[in-house]
Amino acid sequence: MHEDPPKPALTSGVWLGLDVGTRDLGVAVGNELTGRARPLKTLAMQPEALMWTTLDAMVSEWAPGGIVVGLPLTREGGEQPMSKRARRFAAAVEQRYQRPVVQHDERGSTQVAKRRFAGERAAGNARRKHAVDIDAHAAAVILEDYLALAGH
Repeated sequence: MHEDPPKPALTSGVWLGLDVGTRDLGVAVGNELTGRARPLKTLAMQPEALMWTTLDAMVSEWAPGGIVVGLPLTREGGEQPMSKRARRFAAAVEQRYQRPVVQHDERGSTQVAKRRFAGERAAGNARRKHAVDIDAHAAAVILEDYLALAGH
């Protein structure tokens, strides 16, 4: 598992982004050619077996060449309790899917996702009920940020 760049060797231009929370897992898909990502779904972390089954299906469908997992850090960039959980989850994802997994600093991603969502609502492109997928929107922000920094 890598910290931010080096750029893993990929077999496709498709990436999945994951935002790991205590209760939910946000999932997004992105493309290294465009550098853009879009939210897919927010999964409940429990029951764990159902979460993995759903994620398995998404990995099979999208066939990503790499996966970016958000790394929660303190404002100062230090580790926090959720950092350890995200690292364990990233290791499990790498072992399960046998693809390069990169952890990327997720500081500020939820706030950016909320602002984007508010903009989509104001433009009439989203409804309040879609706010439950804010973790998937945050996963898209994390993935886009990684793709931009990694030079994709």
